[in-house]
Amino acid sequence: MDRIKLIDKLNTAHDLSDEEFYQLIFPLCSAGLSEESSPDNAALKAYTDAAAWTKDEEDHLYITAREAADANYGKSVFLRGLIEFTNYCKNDCYYCGIRCSNKNAERYRLTKEDILNCCDQGYYLGFRTFVLQGGEDPFFTDERICDIVSAIKLKHPDCAVTLSIGEKERASYQAYFDAGADRYLLREETSDNEHYHYLHPDSLSMKHRQNCLFTLKSIGYQVGCGIMVGSPMQTPKAVIKDLRFMQELKPHMIGIGPFIPHKDTKFANMPAGTLTDTLHLLSILRLMFPDILLPATTALGTIHPLGREMGIKAGANVVMPNLSPTGVRGKYLLYDGKICTGDEAAECRMCMQRRIESTGCHVEISRGDHCSVSH
Repeated sequence: MDRIKLIDKLNTAHDLSDEEFYQLIFPLCSAGLSEESSPDNAALKAYTDAAAWTKDEEDHLYITAREAADANYGKSVFLRGLIEFTNYCKNDCYYCGIRCSNKNAERYRLTKEDILNCCDQGYYLGFRTFVLQGGEDPFFTDERICDIVSAIKLKHPDCAVTLSIGEKERASYQAYFDAGADRYLLREETSDNEHYHYLHPDSLSMKHRQNCLFTLKSIGYQVGCGIMVGSPMQTPKAVIKDLRFMQELKPHMIGIGPFIPHKDTKFANMPAGTLTDTLHLLSILRLMFPDILLPATTALGTIHPLGREMGIKAGANVVMPNLSPTGVRGKYLLYDGKICTGDEAAECRMCMQRRIESTGCHVEISRGDHCSVSH
């Protein structure tokens, strides 16, 4: 295989055949396969080792991806102020630390006033996008969400509001949009139905989740999707299905990060996704979708102290420092070891700016919309 030629082809055509994608993706995902699930694990490991990337191949991938980001957004990196406003969730996803059956989770909800205070502080610190993220919490009815969104937009009309609150019906999504929400993040997690049911209870449906993303886009949201890299039983074939789904959806943002196990889930002893696999896939996505908004996630910074900087060098152009009150950050644990749980918002903000500048990029104080969106 000549990966450098494949990288150049992807950079030009923004697409490859399934077999060509396989050459770039493999050996990604093999860590999530257990000996029980893969009887030929020794043979798989031998092939994986033989398929390891060279430094020249990796350097070429990352540099080419960074150049693609620069061509669309310059050296700008956009900040999103993350507000984790509830860790209650009605769902029981097998990998998630705030799943409803986890009796060890210390539950909390922020009030409307708490959320507005976070936004006020974030605005002072230069944030022009606020991301309201939470579990699927029935307490936060459509009326309450709309009230919070409209209050934020009234106080900060030059800011974007992003929601990340899971699967809803069209009427709910429309109501949030009418109240002023600009963007919606909803990771599909996987586009392989068998893999989906390995990660989720039967009460949840992959097709419904995917349909939610198309509904959001049809309403007019800037839409973000994404997957966990190295999640249990993920295969290269499943990742290629994810890439094909993303091509069909044409999202404005793609959020990927490594799978990190949580001690109170059935996957507690599964290996985490790797830094290398996540960086490779970040760059592949940048070359497939040159104008995408692509975060260097907190999970990436959790598995390596310089993970987010490395993500930016590999083509990412968004980071999401935490604006949540420090008293609740340690309670919103989707996975173990999450960083910045004790930092004040200002500390996170200035630390992130220094980190971004160390990569040769700079923070842009703006809403950071997708480059296709005009105001």
